[in-house]
Amino acid sequence: MDLENFTPGSGRLEPRAALRSDAPTLDLNGEWRFRLSPVADVPADFADPGYDDSSWDDLPVPSHWQLHGHGAPAYTNVSYPFPVDPPRVPDENPTGDYRRAFDLPDGWTGGRLRFEGVESFARVWLNGHELGFSTGSRLPVEFDAGPWLRPGRNVVAVRVHQWSAASYLEDQDMWWLPGIFRDVTLTRSTADVFVHTSYRDGRGTISFDGSFDGRGLLSVPELGVTDLRPGVEASVDAEPWSAETPRLYDAVVTLPEETVRLRVGFRTISIEDGVLLANGRPLLFKGVNRHEFHPEHGRAVPYETMRADVLLMKRHNVNAVRTSHYPPHPDFLDLCDELGLWVIDECDLETHGFTKVGWRGNPTDDPRFAEACLDRMRRTVERDKNHPSVIMWSLGNEAGVGRNLAAMADWARERDPSRPLHYEGDWSCASTDVYSRMYAEHAEVEAIGRGVEDPLDDPDLDARRRKMPFLQCEYAHAMGNGPGGLAEYQELFERYPRLAGGFVWEWIDHGLAHPSLEYAYGGDYGEPVHDSNFVIDGLIFPDRTPSPGLLDLKKVFEPVRFTFGDGVAQVSNHYGFRDLSHLRFHAVVEAEGVQVAEFDLDVPVAGGEVKLPDLPPGEGERWLTVRAVLAADEPWGPAGHEVAWGQTVLSSSEGPAVPVRTAAPVARSGEIALGGGTFHPRTGRLTGLFGLDVEGPRLELWRAPIDNDRFGGLASRWRALGLHRLTHRVDEVELGDELVVRTRVAPADTDLGMRATYRWSAAGDALDLTVDVEPEGDWTEPVPRIGVVMSLPAAIGDVTWFGRGPGEAYPDTGMAARVGRWSATVEDLQTPYVYPQENGHRADVRWADLTAADGTGIRVTGAPVFGLTARRWTTADLERAAHRPDLVPGDRLHVNLDLAQQGVGTASCGPGTLPKYVLEAGQATLRLRFSPV
Repeated sequence: MDLENFTPGSGRLEPRAALRSDAPTLDLNGEWRFRLSPVADVPADFADPGYDDSSWDDLPVPSHWQLHGHGAPAYTNVSYPFPVDPPRVPDENPTGDYRRAFDLPDGWTGGRLRFEGVESFARVWLNGHELGFSTGSRLPVEFDAGPWLRPGRNVVAVRVHQWSAASYLEDQDMWWLPGIFRDVTLTRSTADVFVHTSYRDGRGTISFDGSFDGRGLLSVPELGVTDLRPGVEASVDAEPWSAETPRLYDAVVTLPEETVRLRVGFRTISIEDGVLLANGRPLLFKGVNRHEFHPEHGRAVPYETMRADVLLMKRHNVNAVRTSHYPPHPDFLDLCDELGLWVIDECDLETHGFTKVGWRGNPTDDPRFAEACLDRMRRTVERDKNHPSVIMWSLGNEAGVGRNLAAMADWARERDPSRPLHYEGDWSCASTDVYSRMYAEHAEVEAIGRGVEDPLDDPDLDARRRKMPFLQCEYAHAMGNGPGGLAEYQELFERYPRLAGGFVWEWIDHGLAHPSLEYAYGGDYGEPVHDSNFVIDGLIFPDRTPSPGLLDLKKVFEPVRFTFGDGVAQVSNHYGFRDLSHLRFHAVVEAEGVQVAEFDLDVPVAGGEVKLPDLPPGEGERWLTVRAVLAADEPWGPAGHEVAWGQTVLSSSEGPAVPVRTAAPVARSGEIALGGGTFHPRTGRLTGLFGLDVEGPRLELWRAPIDNDRFGGLASRWRALGLHRLTHRVDEVELGDELVVRTRVAPADTDLGMRATYRWSAAGDALDLTVDVEPEGDWTEPVPRIGVVMSLPAAIGDVTWFGRGPGEAYPDTGMAARVGRWSATVEDLQTPYVYPQENGHRADVRWADLTAADGTGIRVTGAPVFGLTARRWTTADLERAAHRPDLVPGDRLHVNLDLAQQGVGTASCGPGTLPKYVLEAGQATLRLRFSPV
């Protein structure tokens, strides 16, 4: 049967460009009649126009039927959810039948039935006549409807099978979601136009061709181009297009039967001496990978959401998108043209699951799949060839190596020599123009930048590859808490001209809205094969709230940098294609987080050194913060939007005074009293503090594993050591001038342990605590954290602190956190990761007030700083939770006061924590002061 046919389709018209035409078009989106069958082999009598579908359901188009109560979604990353036996598919093959009746306007003749995207196999009928079938889920297909249209009522019928031979080409790390999920139209447009532009030496060129027998004329009124004939090149005084300055010109192509309008941009992409160039200047991708996703609509993403995505990217200094792993809805590319993003447009091809069988039978090297592979490349290029934002074609993703890739590359080069070709899966780069990798470690990226990477076995291929630009098409896996190491990657990208930057994986968490779980991931629908929460790996949460990772990325990608000297600020322009004239620079001085002065800086448009005014003297820790903001509205952001910032310390705080002991600990009536604290007489543990019921503090080495800990294997090694189940033994409670409690903290089943000595002393109304930690045994693994944990009454609900904020920060993250005075509720301190894990750590805290509504509470002061986490659940509760609703506030507030934590890295997919962020077990001392608010 056709489902197991290698042929990509039948009855289809030639692929053509996505164009805006004045030809009549009928929008067939909306409510369709729908029926789901569990198998493919069911009668096709529903295609008859007179068929009675009154018992069927209504289903919106575009949509996925599983998100409307018909079946259930399934997620896999690599694994195929069916046996790997190409081209065969299971008998259990969910099959959706669609019907749509529409009235043809009077006088309508001819027309094409166009589907922008159907997953995975669609057979189409019009008025009972079979038009053909098509595969290639994320690509458009057109059928000639003209001979079968009739005046008045017409009926389109479509049968969609979830599984087909084509499914072997679509294993793309996402939810398997069949259906008609993009637009459906009936159009009388037949035009195909390819507008060619370039930019060099300060001028642009423009020409065009297409499938209209030379009878078209091109005009660009703003440039004085009128009635340009096909194949004729005009030189024009045009401004160049770039992602920073996305200058577009309205073009009109007049054809005998219709008029087509395009927005054209002038740019030339080239490679010289191993450097990727745009308009003759080095091009550095500050990019993200973007799957199409909406938590309620799946890949049927509304236009308003697409626009919101592009605006969010621009406002976070992202300049590039890789369309992983298929061409997006064409409207998204229009937005990239308009608002400015470099785009690597990827073909709808991935065969990743063949890794599970040693790449045996991989379609990329199977001649039976050659036509299907080439068909997908043709449809990608033909649809998107007029977009100035598309500056590179990608042959696909994680599809191994093989002859079909070479055929695709050969065709693409001949059809469009103006754009380089990308493909990461073949490191020999035999069919590409750039060298691309995924998740290469920092050291390897540096070696590639220097041109001293490990050689290929083939000297000719090796010499060819060394002349190529290098990019990381995926890096810094943004799963859960993280990613770490962003700043170090960016420093390398900027240091070596060969490095063209990269694309963080990925843009959004693919959490599907769920009535009880909040957001669902793999396994939540009972899938027998799934990859759990590996689909929750984005820079924004499913509701499109930026994660701390995106805020860090914005800081790392800043196009303006600040350094400070004695009375001066050095402002560096890191834009590639514009100066700083669109920015305003504003500075503030704060003492202990309170503003004491503000002023503007007059920065040259090229950047440079700026003298600072005389700054006011003051007491306490003073910081200067300089912000670069938009001076006027831009299409992607309002005036005042912050683009970049920098900070420098002007004067340091003295920190807590050296303790002056004002009292000695006293044993009385079943407790030990010292200053404003009371302690248990046997354990020496704090039980009361300034009238508050307190438990702790005691040494804590554990954290609820983050995704990078779990998938990178570190969490399992920590558990093997027993760090999640520490026992605490009190060896001595000593009363003298101070209270000294000596303990040993260790897990069962090992001789590893930590000696923790707590020294308490009274200093006026305050209590000072020094915790000395000394490891025992041969510690071969790092530890998650070194700090203390304590609990306070649940009435404590507000936190004000002086330190880095307002968001979370870990040793290798938190670039977006700046020093200041911040306030938040305990609830707002939590970062709502879809899969609960360690979060919410505020770093470099000088002091923090934890208070109740009535103003009572405690102040914790570091000597000099500490890390703060406050939650209404324990670390064990956090670790047990699989979804956010599992976290139920308890009757205590649990506060971690950390000396240090292990870095977060990106080991869920990629390198682990860089050595300088590894927390080794060693001697350590934490000093804190507790005082009443």
